[in-house]
Amino acid sequence: MRIEYTGLSEIKGSLIALEGVSGVSYDEMAEITFGDGSRRHGRVITIDGDRVVLEVFEGTSGIDMKSASTKFTGRPVTLPLSSEILGRVYNGAGRPIDGMNEVYAQQRRDVNGAAMNPVSRQYPRSCILTGISAIDATSTLIRGQKLPIFSGAGMAHNELAAQIVRQAKVISSSDQFVIVFCAMGIKNDTAEFFRRDFSDSGALGRTVMYLNLASDPIIERILAPRCAMTAAEYLAFDLGYHVLVVMTDMTFYCEALREFSSSKGEIPSRKGYPSYMYSDLASIYERAGVIRGKPGSVTLVPILTMPGDDISHPIPDLTGYITEGQIVLSRELALKGVYPPVGILPSLSRLMKDGTGEGYTRDDHSDLSNQLFASYSEVAGARSLATVIGEDELSATDKLYLKFGDALEDRFIGQGMYEDRSLDETLDLGWRMLSILPRTELGRTSEACLDRHYIEK
Repeated sequence: MRIEYTGLSEIKGSLIALEGVSGVSYDEMAEITFGDGSRRHGRVITIDGDRVVLEVFEGTSGIDMKSASTKFTGRPVTLPLSSEILGRVYNGAGRPIDGMNEVYAQQRRDVNGAAMNPVSRQYPRSCILTGISAIDATSTLIRGQKLPIFSGAGMAHNELAAQIVRQAKVISSSDQFVIVFCAMGIKNDTAEFFRRDFSDSGALGRTVMYLNLASDPIIERILAPRCAMTAAEYLAFDLGYHVLVVMTDMTFYCEALREFSSSKGEIPSRKGYPSYMYSDLASIYERAGVIRGKPGSVTLVPILTMPGDDISHPIPDLTGYITEGQIVLSRELALKGVYPPVGILPSLSRLMKDGTGEGYTRDDHSDLSNQLFASYSEVAGARSLATVIGEDELSATDKLYLKFGDALEDRFIGQGMYEDRSLDETLDLGWRMLSILPRTELGRTSEACLDRHYIEK
């Protein structure tokens, strides 16, 4: 039988403290009942002897310290799971916000989960296509990979996230594929954009959505990605789906983590973030992957905005250490009006080589990717030279590089927000872009490959 504790010893922000408590555990849930019969929920975040501190989900506004009655549930935050979660919309704590009832739970799981055991991991193979040329051709997303998108304030990362959810697919039509979408700290109009976009496009039926608004408690922002990963693990390893998890914006999650750490009185580290932010992010990211002998897979695309476009900021910096590459959105391309503004040169998919090419995508995929990187890197030099001596004074080859760079940005990187390109369309378009240059300039691909794909003028 559970003990009920009457009264509170302290209220500080969204935290409450109780004295004389025994037999509770870290992360344990509690119910706080008030004199008028209303209830709020809290989670144990600190245990100091018989003093316990709880984070209250609904906030502490209007709480009467004397009449509050607290009962601990004996379990952590759990998520109800079944196949019925597909097509549903939840808040950051996993409660329905789509006007429908709770799902009938086939099981409940602790949202904290655990990182995947490295010994049980299977090396990721095969790819997930997004229908976006700049990603599919040069920074291909591999099934089971963790591939973040680094963006900046005011750039089109929300539109890109929605496009990935709409268009993402696996190559084999026999594989079951679903999406888990998690948005943290977003405004009401952004949340409505996602809901309407997924509903109108038909993507909502294969998607589980977790939406945490900017006005919601920060404890929900901290729980939201854990709820999303818990749902993804269930869909992948219990029901056999290949699951793509898209999270936006992890910067808001880290800001909530910093606020949460500060409210607990912890000593801050770099730029005020807690010293354990690396391990905290890893506890989320490392739940993605492929488990040997298990059906399905979990692929993770976290999106984060770099404060001040600084890629060395702690959030992108630590994320880069944990994940297998990055897709970087370019401020320069965004200012030119290019959508999506994917910067090809700073972007990288470290697992791309093992899930593309013959037997996976197309035999010329790797050659095209290598040549696009090499040729596009020459464009910057030609543009710099043109600003010094003028475009008219450039050599004929440098002028072709300028033409190639403009065409690549306008016609290959740039595409419509609702334009879904097949892999064949993307690769063929890439070869048309390279054919602007003389064949002698394409030294990163084989002659046999050029014989098949280079378009002679």
